[in-house]
Amino acid sequence: MTAYTSPHVARATWRGYAERVLAAGARRRVDWLLVVPVVLLSALGTLLVWTSTHTAGAPDVATGYVQRHLIHLGVAVLCGLLVASVDYRTPRAYAPIVYLLSLAGLVLVFTPLGEVINGSRGWLVVGGLQAQPSEFVKVALILAVAMLLGEPRDGERAPTTRDVLFSLVALAGPMAMVLLQPDLGTGLVLGAIFLAMLSMSGAPVRWIVGMLGCGLAAVLCVWWFDLLEPYQLARVTTLFDPTADPQGRGYNANQALIAVGSGGFEGTGLFQGEQTSGRFVPEQHTDFIFTVAAEELGFVGGVAIVALLTLVIWRVLHVATGCEQPYARLVCVGVAAWLGFQAFINIGMTLGVAPITGLPLPFLSYGGTATIATLMAIGLVLAIHARDRGFE
Repeated sequence: MTAYTSPHVARATWRGYAERVLAAGARRRVDWLLVVPVVLLSALGTLLVWTSTHTAGAPDVATGYVQRHLIHLGVAVLCGLLVASVDYRTPRAYAPIVYLLSLAGLVLVFTPLGEVINGSRGWLVVGGLQAQPSEFVKVALILAVAMLLGEPRDGERAPTTRDVLFSLVALAGPMAMVLLQPDLGTGLVLGAIFLAMLSMSGAPVRWIVGMLGCGLAAVLCVWWFDLLEPYQLARVTTLFDPTADPQGRGYNANQALIAVGSGGFEGTGLFQGEQTSGRFVPEQHTDFIFTVAAEELGFVGGVAIVALLTLVIWRVLHVATGCEQPYARLVCVGVAAWLGFQAFINIGMTLGVAPITGLPLPFLSYGGTATIATLMAIGLVLAIHARDRGFE
């Protein structure tokens, strides 16, 4: 005999089920104000890679770069979606493993698998495939520091001295190996990420002041004892006087400024930039891709890129302010510091206000490892926005 269910009970049951479905959907909603600018920047980056590698009479060169860039971007999107689709506490559970694997990658670059590219031994080459482990270290460091500083013990509202010391140890390992490559740019990014997360963790001010003091002392020691490599020293001196050696150490900076200035307000048009087509700016599809945008898209295009990057960083910080869990908030702060600092240095070096480093421009520069790591970081933020109870 079939049990009888009254219409009122049935409606209440379905209403409850619908409410649970809607609530689950709300928790997993997509932050389109973050997704849209990331998509636009990635699409624009593909276009800039195409025009920056285009050479008259050799269209296959540009086609090859674009095809590889699209493959990199496709893999990065899949990785980002995978990270965004899981509960953000899952990466936290595996943070120690991710951190140790990232350290292992940095160690491998000093083995025969490592290769020196542009003066830095920071690449792994296996079967014709290249990877830069230091890019994944940025993600691993964010997860590790957020775990150490974002989960105060019972009765504590802020990280203890022990927590801060452990987080410093977590920073010291990858920082030392990155500087040994040497890769000063990535070292600066790691330092900026850690300082931002420490500042927002609620740690005592004395630790923040101490970090800044140690950083300043380190810079003075490096300069005083002449610990910089000759090419690194040349990059610093060029920042203060780019015209001193225009055909030598100041060549990159001068050509970048010429490319940016020649774009004017509206730009020369895609594939019409003389500096770009003549390939006067070295590494213009990677580190100096902003010069391509400034020349061919002009002041308008450059401002649009800066505006989109600012929107991404603002949105990540907006997610951070809505987080209920300190761990989730610190992850977002770390991602924002990474993207903001790296974008500032990359664009600044093309404008002559920052020293030249090997840092790519997030979402735009050609490069597989950097693209994958960056979109994985965006996936972390989307996962937090979708599931942190502060957004319900």
